[in-house]
Amino acid sequence: MNMPEIKCPQCGEKSEWNPDNPYRPFCSEQCKNLDFIAWAHGERHIPGDSQVSDIFSEDLEKFE
Repeated sequence: MNMPEIKCPQCGEKSEWNPDNPYRPFCSEQCKNLDFIAWAHGERHIPGDSQVSDIFSEDLEKFE
């Protein structure tokens, strides 16, 4: 059975969507790690209002 091919979200190379690939949807461990590092450095984020920021802002007002 042929597995569908997808583009690696990090490098854009074709990668087989295979259950045996522990890095899916990435093509390699390196691409998976580079993506994780980008999230950790704040280079990627989920768009929308941050409710967490609002909670922390309310807590800060108590101490001012």
